[in-house]
Amino acid sequence: MNQQTKFNMWYWAAAILGVLFLQYVITTMVQVAQIPYSDFEKYLEQGKVAEVAISDRFIQGVLKEPLADGKTQFVTTRVDPGFANELQRYGVRFSGQVENTFVRDLLSWIVPMALFIGVWLFLLRRMGGGLGGGLMQIGKSKAKIYVEANTGVTFKDVAGVDEAKAELQEVVAFLRDPKEYGRLGGRMPKGILLVGPPGTGKTLLAKAVAGEAKVPFFSISGSEFVEMFVGVGAARVRDLFEQARTKAPAIIFIDELDALGRARGIGPIGGHDEKEQTLNQLLVELDGFDSSTGLVLIGATNRPEILDPALLRAGRFDRQVLVDRPDKVGRTQILAVHLKKARLAPDVDAEKVAALTPGFTGADLANLVNEATLLATRRGANAVTMSDFNNAIERMIAGLEKRNRLLNPREREIVAYHEMGHALVAMALPGVDPVHKVSIIPRGIGALGYTIQRPTEDRFLMTREELENKMAVLLGGRAAEWIIFHHLSTGAADDLAKVTDIARAMVTRYGMSEKLGNVALEKDQRSYLSPNPLADGPRERDYSEQTAAEVDEEVRRIVDTAFDRTVALLSERRAILDRTARQLLEKETLDEQELKDLVGADKSAPLVASMH
Repeated sequence: MNQQTKFNMWYWAAAILGVLFLQYVITTMVQVAQIPYSDFEKYLEQGKVAEVAISDRFIQGVLKEPLADGKTQFVTTRVDPGFANELQRYGVRFSGQVENTFVRDLLSWIVPMALFIGVWLFLLRRMGGGLGGGLMQIGKSKAKIYVEANTGVTFKDVAGVDEAKAELQEVVAFLRDPKEYGRLGGRMPKGILLVGPPGTGKTLLAKAVAGEAKVPFFSISGSEFVEMFVGVGAARVRDLFEQARTKAPAIIFIDELDALGRARGIGPIGGHDEKEQTLNQLLVELDGFDSSTGLVLIGATNRPEILDPALLRAGRFDRQVLVDRPDKVGRTQILAVHLKKARLAPDVDAEKVAALTPGFTGADLANLVNEATLLATRRGANAVTMSDFNNAIERMIAGLEKRNRLLNPREREIVAYHEMGHALVAMALPGVDPVHKVSIIPRGIGALGYTIQRPTEDRFLMTREELENKMAVLLGGRAAEWIIFHHLSTGAADDLAKVTDIARAMVTRYGMSEKLGNVALEKDQRSYLSPNPLADGPRERDYSEQTAAEVDEEVRRIVDTAFDRTVALLSERRAILDRTARQLLEKETLDEQELKDLVGADKSAPLVASMH
């Protein structure tokens, strides 16, 4: 409740008390004597009453002679005549009395009114600030303002994105000295769009730019512009830019720009909904300010493919900066920043941890360090060891261990052979990620066991042979079940989905089918920022039903060939499969060195986990 609301409430309370006090004063000042009804009858018999005024409950009048207190006007309360005669016969002095209902009548008005006002004030406070505050301020910008270095972030706190930092150094130099930067006639881009997967540090980069330049930093999410009232979003855009102009040079940062800048005309409503009006206002503001004034707009999104083309054209968001998942060197740098806050054992090395975490974003690595620290704290250690990091990685990838999930002996045996099937195929084929650990301890929601492989390096391309080997590893568990138990179980459902996706991508997208040739039959409509390009998603299909039948037949042929190849490979290693499965049943978990000793192979090793 604000000060104005409190003042109004006290004002009304004082007014009510004033009226009551005034009524009391007037009543006491009137020269009217209250007399008993028996005295009135006596004065009436004696002829002392000059005139009377009769109501249903009272009798008012004037006496011919004043009373002892000098008053001539009187008032008395009427009494039932029959009862009055009875009392007069016995010489009893009597008077009428009327119940005072003033307080009750007053409360019957005040209490409902106070309750109504209280509910009204509560609703207005929930809407955003006292009497009229929410409705009057609904078009105001909700941007958070960090002045100068109050963001608390500089480029020293951002690691693993050197290319993006280099691009943004120009923004810092321009904000510090716009005249010197534009001495050759160049100008700073009006808008800079940070594009990258979630958790890669786009918001952190924007704050670092403001921290380095020591300028005001206006931060707001794209979703905060859109409300249920039409026109509110456009008003907030105008208000945001007006605030920023008064504090220029400054940075405006709009996070989740896709919530505001989605392409127009693709929705079912048409061209006049609230989001489109808000986007139109943003486009107008981008055209309306001069970058030489020191105002820079930075946006961030992980879905650039759905943004409106007018938002990305030259003169608006002139420059797009990719903030991608870090490579091994970048992960090492990011870990070095986060490991400063942890108490580490001598065996912990940022480079070793980075090698174990390909595909991890900056947010993932920060969470990893925190999880490892919590695991060490839980076991009462004085420092975080490399073992804690290994356990934290497995927990993030495969889920929490479920040691209380009891499997019957038959199921444990099936799971053991299944996981060893994956491991042995991976250890037998060339160019396959080395196996780090095999376990039959249930993890996560539905994983009864898991096989973890660790790539030795970051990979960006895969050949046809490597994809076929990947399918063989995924089918290793199903093949082992078929060889040992001569039946198939539901444990390979996730493996079959992944294998089918790979085979279909080989046929329809990568042109790796001899029958259909070097053509791309489908276009992937998912975001190119997706961490798994082989994952199933909506695709644009542009071919006939006959071709679709040929695609299905070719996908089935590729998968069946991979399965037959895997069955043949494991049949040759039946003795090793039995020996390692029995050892896994006994120990529940086998690490890389134990697998090497059992198999007799000599292979070294982000984590790729096959869970069932």
